[in-house]
Amino acid sequence: MALDNEIKTQLEQYLQLMEGDIVLKVSAGSDDVSQEMTDLVNEIASMSSRITVEQTELNRTPSFSVNRPGEDTGVTFAGIPLGHEFTSLVLALLQVSGRAPKVDQSVIDQIKNIRSEYHFETYVSLSCHNCPDVVQALNLMSVLNPGITHTMIDGAAYKEEVESKNVMAVPTVFMNGETFGSGRMTIEEILAKLGSTADVSELDNKEPFDVLVVGGGPAGASAAIYAARKGIRTGIVAERFGGQILDTLGIENFISVKQTEGPKLAASLEEHVKEYNIDVMKLQRAKRLERKDLIELELESGAVLKSKTVILSTGARWRNIGVPGEIEFKNKGVAYCPHCDGPLFVGKDVAVVGGGNSGVEAAIDLAGIVKHVTVLEYNAELKADEVLQQRLYSLPNVTVLKNVQTKEITGDDKVNGIAYVERETGETKHVELQGVFVQIGLVPNTDWLGESIERTRMGEIVVDQHGATSMPGVFAAGDCTNSPYKQIIISMGSGATASLGAFDYLIRN
Repeated sequence: MALDNEIKTQLEQYLQLMEGDIVLKVSAGSDDVSQEMTDLVNEIASMSSRITVEQTELNRTPSFSVNRPGEDTGVTFAGIPLGHEFTSLVLALLQVSGRAPKVDQSVIDQIKNIRSEYHFETYVSLSCHNCPDVVQALNLMSVLNPGITHTMIDGAAYKEEVESKNVMAVPTVFMNGETFGSGRMTIEEILAKLGSTADVSELDNKEPFDVLVVGGGPAGASAAIYAARKGIRTGIVAERFGGQILDTLGIENFISVKQTEGPKLAASLEEHVKEYNIDVMKLQRAKRLERKDLIELELESGAVLKSKTVILSTGARWRNIGVPGEIEFKNKGVAYCPHCDGPLFVGKDVAVVGGGNSGVEAAIDLAGIVKHVTVLEYNAELKADEVLQQRLYSLPNVTVLKNVQTKEITGDDKVNGIAYVERETGETKHVELQGVFVQIGLVPNTDWLGESIERTRMGEIVVDQHGATSMPGVFAAGDCTNSPYKQIIISMGSGATASLGAFDYLIRN
């Protein structure tokens, strides 16, 4: 399998950054994947005198491990790490060679201080944009701690294994043979799950901020940068950096950037924020907001942060259908990301619930992978753009059901069908299938505010033209507000507006 010239050029540049020698140990058979993997490994080795290749037998064939001479690091790729995993491969080569990782020293210390032995396995699809974060985090932990190993497993190359372990969503992580978690996880979240967390008591002792931003998506990053540029004490508290865009694959309407991907944009946002003197507090959930002498933000951890002004940019999340079976079969056939989980349903029958743009786009994408797609729309007509509807109706393996209400997602240990009611006749029908993709819009992350701030019936925070809310000194921006359009570029603009509004408030008060 020859790398195309563009990837080859990129790889040659990266390999010049290697700081020591590495050995690629290859376990290959006579199958096609083994042949392609061997070609890839040999091609990489031919680009650098620091890389040698050895034949060996690993736990899985085909696979290869990335090691230092005379030392196994525990970083293994079972399959061919191209597509979204190409970056994971490059980082593994650099980090095993001794190049320092771009993570906080406190995180490195936490990893090195882990005393137990952990053997991780992550099932991925190469089209999954959520998987590389998990793969790269666990690879790094293996590089830094001799008691940790990690194997990335391409589900397409190990179909039987995926079926036998009932893996129906990616990434799915096993630890010491038991299920550890699924979905996107940052390195901090993985460490927290292992019981290794940073000390939160230091949050309690922080000096009051001038501006405290709650939420780390495009609106929050924009607000924090605009505040920091004014030279005032700025903090940003977030569960994870990037927010919803982490679950967005192709972005083609972010003006001046022709095409990018959500995780890439999230990484750029975080990088930009780190250019400024902003106190970033990750892995923290907001619990309560109260105005006293200063505005107090209580976190789920129990810590209380104080600030003269607060900007709420907590974003939104996928809306659940709220029917029996949805929660029970999440990651067992119920999915929310067609790009990530679609490849696990090759040759199977699936449903998409929702006939808006995201639902119809999902159905079009899935139709190219799966056997058959059934689209269920509550209204009498689809809400998607006309051009998308035309494309959808041109596909031979798609059925569109309009004016129907989803009643139940059925299954035993995993999804086996979906029941719906025809709204006109009241008749209940059932379709046998193996997967259900839910695409019915968003719900704002504002439940925690209770009655403290005025919200709409839909839970959106009511703001004025300066981004101000009903509580003096508190501003809001992005998808958690009553802004009529939920777009990345609008969130960023509203983040800047709220920040300027907060600065104006500080000057006047």
